[in-house]
Amino acid sequence: MAELRCQGVGKAYGARAVLSGVDLLVPEGTLTAILGASGSGKTTLLRLIIGFIAPDEGRIEVGGAVVAEAGVKHLPPERRAVGYVAQEGALYPHLDVAGNIGFGLPRAERKAGHRIDETLSLVGLGRDYADRLPHELSGGEQRRVALARALAPRPRLVLLDEPFSGLDAALRVETREAVLHALAEEGSTAVLVTHDQAEALSMGREVAVLRDGRLVQTATPAQLYDAPADLDVARFVGDAVVIPGQADHTVVRCALGTLPMADGRAEGPVNVVIRPEQIDIRPPPEGTGDDPCATDVPCRVTGCTYYGPETLVRLRLVGSDPGQEAGPDATDALVVTARVFSHRAPRVGELVGLVVSGPVSVYEGGAGGWNAR
Repeated sequence: MAELRCQGVGKAYGARAVLSGVDLLVPEGTLTAILGASGSGKTTLLRLIIGFIAPDEGRIEVGGAVVAEAGVKHLPPERRAVGYVAQEGALYPHLDVAGNIGFGLPRAERKAGHRIDETLSLVGLGRDYADRLPHELSGGEQRRVALARALAPRPRLVLLDEPFSGLDAALRVETREAVLHALAEEGSTAVLVTHDQAEALSMGREVAVLRDGRLVQTATPAQLYDAPADLDVARFVGDAVVIPGQADHTVVRCALGTLPMADGRAEGPVNVVIRPEQIDIRPPPEGTGDDPCATDVPCRVTGCTYYGPETLVRLRLVGSDPGQEAGPDATDALVVTARVFSHRAPRVGELVGLVVSGPVSVYEGGAGGWNAR
């Protein structure tokens, strides 16, 4: 295992810059997830680290040794001791599982078979898989074999390029856990690239957000979700309700009440970011008919989307006169989304109260209209 360090790394194809000024540090024995939308430069960054292409700017170090520096040095992939797990696994179809795993091992170690058995066990597969061909494996088993092949030569660094794409939800979780277990057992340093926010947040000790070829924030999963660097990161990392507000020192006043701010002080117009799970929905107190509690923000339930244990509830704020939508017509009313346990979901058309729990993030440049999703 070894520390990975990228300093000012850039790559362009013609006039199009794919990566620019990328600074990334992955501590020894940890996994960092690179999170970004399609076309953000994730796979290009991996290809630079493994040595398939050379950087136009900056340098890359693995274990303190420079493996690439623009215009100075470019170590070929076979001399970098970096393991690579491609999308779809990319197993050799004419080799059985043992042949695939042992492909990068010295002949003596390949013939002895001990390392093959060891890595099969690491990824949660038995010795009976050794003689199977790739087409005889499920998608999840193919990904595990691909990881075993990457780990077998004991690389200093393991790169995973969206290794769970195309798997169904249950198999995705199972394979993800097997991968994390194997990497932890080997003490491997690893980089995972993905466009799946839940995957990045659940697997990475740190998550680096790549946008338009630049790393815009690197933080622990909790820091990234609770304190995004900017409004675009907030919207990209999970669902976000974004509404205008007026910041006043440590609180912000908006249509959902006076709320504490999570990150320091601010003054003036801002955009307020509220996570859907922060919005509590409360039914009207017993004996009050249709009127919600006076301390709640009154809302009308306009829709519910069921996701099994959770339901997303769409709420439209109502005006001071209960039953009347805010603004001169319905299109002017603020619509927000709350995430609740399904057994507590209200009915469509019901009048409820809304309360925001916990501090919220704010960003400069409050808009003049409502903007929620």
